This record gives sequence, structure tokens and C-alpha cells, in this order.
Amino acid sequence: MSSKYDLIIVGGGIVGLATALRVLEQKPNLKVMILEKESSIGQHQTSHNSGVIHSGIYYKPGSLKAKNCISGYHQLIEFCDTHGIKYDICGKIVVATDEYQLPQLDELRRRGEANGLTGIRVLEKEEIHDYEPYAKGIKALYVPQTGIIDYADVVEKYSERVLSSGGEIHCGEEVLKLHTSHDEIAVETSKNSYTASFVVSCAGLMSDRVAKMTQEKLPLRIIPFRGEYYKLKKEKEYLVKNLIYPVPDSAFPFLGVHFTRMVKGGVEAGPNAVLAFKREGYKKSDFNLRDSYETFSWPGFHTIAKKYWRTGLGEFHRSLSKTAFVKALQKLLPEIDINDIEEGGSGVRAQACERDGGLVDDFLFIEEKRVLHVCNAPSPAATSSLATGKTLSENFLRLLDSL
Repeated sequence: MSSKYDLIIVGGGIVGLATALRVLEQKPNLKVMILEKESSIGQHQTSHNSGVIHSGIYYKPGSLKAKNCISGYHQLIEFCDTHGIKYDICGKIVVATDEYQLPQLDELRRRGEANGLTGIRVLEKEEIHDYEPYAKGIKALYVPQTGIIDYADVVEKYSERVLSSGGEIHCGEEVLKLHTSHDEIAVETSKNSYTASFVVSCAGLMSDRVAKMTQEKLPLRIIPFRGEYYKLKKEKEYLVKNLIYPVPDSAFPFLGVHFTRMVKGGVEAGPNAVLAFKREGYKKSDFNLRDSYETFSWPGFHTIAKKYWRTGLGEFHRSLSKTAFVKALQKLLPEIDINDIEEGGSGVRAQACERDGGLVDDFLFIEEKRVLHVCNAPSPAATSSLATGKTLSENFLRLLDSL
């Protein structure tokens, strides 16, 4: 038997839950359901991240990343204060260790100020130790707005609010087909069939596969990159007060290995960014034939492999060699030794790649008559989840009114 909904959201990660929450806040009488293929919500990118509340310093002014991060930052803090979710706005430093990084450090300061951040401080070499006594660099930026949080707590509260507002969350139901007709969209899952007036897909690592259910010639593909973490042993946690980041490579969409104090205790070191052979593969040994074939057969992957092969080899080297990983960490924290860290967790990032090899660096939504696909929701997706959810909610309501 088919059940009819006003809105079905595909994906129970932080963006899907935030979207349902914002829709129900604006239109509480709508019948809204979230479909999640896993046995519980937020099992992938939402819960496999470094738990950072991003300030917005990295993002190009005017981009969706920048707008959603700044707006989402304030919405997230307000939500946490209202619902008693633990967080800490502890600030971070971004450290230049080589002369060639200084122009990029200046660019980060310019971007941060253009995005409305205040209180950014340029730290000279001797001032770095005032913020992180064991860090080493030639210059740094102090960014006071950065914080730490456990996003598993956030999605749990989002879930509670969705359910208390009349929404439904169905776990253990993988979406297999979407079929749009004149007056509705049919959703077939591994367990049931439903119909809806509209579908919003927030499928993360599977976003391209869901989008291809209605966009046969989708011009992008998800390339998975695994980020592996170590953690400081308890007796060495004193080496890091808060967060220590390197100056990122502007040509590569990752922030480099860094140190992050966790809101519930402990200090993480990482992540690297190594090509994953399984979209939801959190171990080095994980492999999936379909996932690997889709990566290696994509023309855009061939382009980025040619362009970034040296960087890629370096990431693989750090993945396989603890010594190499420690060497990267020592650029920021020279006192770190191979015996000071132990294996931590990992995450897999969904990186959208265009056919010509372009790496999509911003949020990307594709609209249809009855479907809105989130095809790319990169970091800071968790920080900006409520702002992104509001944007998607407003787009959905606009499209729904036009039907």
C-alpha cells in the first residue's frame, strides 16, 4: 500500500534532518518523512568528522559556503544554547611554517574579515606560543570564533524536534527508485512504496546515485576520500590547548593534518585525505567493486589524478606509514613523537567531481519540478546545517507553490 506525503527527504544525516526541521517550523501541517537506509540517523559524514564549529574564514566571500557557514554558525549556537547541547568556542590558530605560505595566510585573513569575522589577530613568531605553547611557525592567525562540538548530539536533538513536530523518520529503508509523474513522485524503497508531492534528496556519499534516478545525465560523480585520524595519548594531550591548523593548499579542497581538542575529551591529529575504494569504507582494507569502478571510470577522475598524483601519493604514504604521518604533524608541533599518538577513527568525505575534472568546491543543488537534489554539501555542512536546511526549505516551498 502506498502512503502519500507532502515531502519525503532522502537521507537522515545532519542536512536532511535540519531541512525537515526547518520545513516543519514554517509549515507544521505538512506531512513530512525522512528515509534513512541505515539502522539509525547520522551514521556517515555527520558522525565521522572532527567536531569543529567552523568560523567561515576559509570560504570565498559571496559563496554559498561562506553565507551558509556564517548564518549557520549563529543559528547552531542559538540552537545549542536553547537545547542544552555542549559546545566550546575556544578559538584556533592557523600556522604558516614556510615563507611561501604567507600570501595564503594573508588571503585567509582577508576572506575572514570580508565574511564578517572580527577579532582575527595576526601572530608573529614569538606570539604563537601565547596561544599554543608547543606550536611552531613563522606567523599565524588567531581565529576566535572557531569552536568544538559533538555533532551526534546535534542530530539527536534535531531528530527529537522533527518527531515532536509531527515528522516521521523511517530508518532501514534504502531508496531504490524515484519516478516523477504529472501530479506526484513515487518513491520505492527496500521495504515500501510511497508517493509524495515533492522529494528533497540529501544522500551524502550516495547523492549522485540518488540524483541519477531523475537526472540520467548527471554531470558529476562522487569521489570518496577517506580521512584517517590519530589521537594523542592521554599523557601528551597537554601539548595542544585548543585547535592548531596548517595553512591549507588553495589548489586542494582539504585543510591538511591538524590538531583538534574534542569537546568530550581527547585530542585528535589528522585527517589525511586518501582516495577510498569504498564510499562508506572507514578501514584501509575496505573495498567495493562498484564504488571503485565508478571512480576509476569517471573521466574527471583521470584529470584530477594527473593533476594531483604527487599529492595523492603523499597522502597514501601518510596512510601507510605512521612515521610519515608524524613527520607532517611535527611541522606544527615539533615535540610530537611516534610514540605519542595512537590510532583513532576515520571518516569518508563525498567530493563531487565534474566530468572535466573540476572539484566542486561549493554547495550544489539541482532543482526539478518535484525534486530538489543536494548534489554537493561539503564542509562546513555540519556547521551550516540549519542555514542550509532553511535554504532548502524555502526552495522546496517555493517550488511546491509553483506546482
